Amino acid sequence: MTATQPAAAPGTGTEATEPPGAALAPSGSRKPGGDARETLYFALRNPKVVIGSVVVLGFLLLGLLGPLFLKNAPMDYAGPPMAPPSADFPFGTTTFGQDVFAQFVAGLRSTFLVGLLGGGVAAVIGMAIGFVAGYRGGLIDELLNMLTNVVLVIPGFVVLIIINAYLGVRSVPMQALYIGVFSWPWVARAVRAQTLSLRSRDFIDLARLSGVGVGTILRREVAPNMYSYLFMTFVLLFGGSILTAASLDFIGLGPTNAMSLGLMMNQAVQWSALHLGLWWWFIPPGLGITLIVGSLYIMNVGLDEVFNPKLREM
Repeated sequence: MTATQPAAAPGTGTEATEPPGAALAPSGSRKPGGDARETLYFALRNPKVVIGSVVVLGFLLLGLLGPLFLKNAPMDYAGPPMAPPSADFPFGTTTFGQDVFAQFVAGLRSTFLVGLLGGGVAAVIGMAIGFVAGYRGGLIDELLNMLTNVVLVIPGFVVLIIINAYLGVRSVPMQALYIGVFSWPWVARAVRAQTLSLRSRDFIDLARLSGVGVGTILRREVAPNMYSYLFMTFVLLFGGSILTAASLDFIGLGPTNAMSLGLMMNQAVQWSALHLGLWWWFIPPGLGITLIVGSLYIMNVGLDEVFNPKLREM
């Protein structure tokens, strides 16, 4: 069977879609995408997966290894103010003489960190609730569905703004935690639907008759048959967390102790970079966010084609 149609991720202020077509593994199989070598074979021949992965990994490597080759710290007054791109300053300088490239590299690290942590928190919460609700059913399913629906209708982005504005704790991990807590409902509903279809399979009945506990069945029988679907879900959560964090940073509610791509755009707007013609200050962070998130979604479409045999191009 295939997954549900795309749905918006509520409460984050960004659009996130459910994995559109990740096929479940055959009954009793523990390899959701078929044989690992076969999956890798099709993945390496899918241009969407290859291009998306290259772009994302390229930015990731730049964020991880870039600081090793930088001469200036992000907030250092390193050169002449408003200097255009040059050999010494590849992305030019700000109105205060700060190295824009150094800020960009530091911003990449924060961007990937908030995406990883925020997406991870949302994935853990959503998948746990979805697995339990779908497998147990009955009153537990109703209670968890009620909780999911309550969080689903909360204007999450507004709540994030209020929390960031009044709580006073602004760090990348805390920002990721806020985002993850309000990003999981659509994941729970999607995983629940897939679990409902799996719990009636013969190999699940056999495990239940063997006296295996619920946790073991979910961990060893249900989850492995959804690995491709769960991986694609995490990719979408990763991109959604990056967009939400960038939005908060842009309006001045991001971390105060770390540089980020959204904060770069915020500072560029505050100091009239657009009016002064300092394109090298506001274009790189915006383009970086666009390329990273766009590549993640393109990669997700390619993964859909890889994991679903009906969509593979031979």
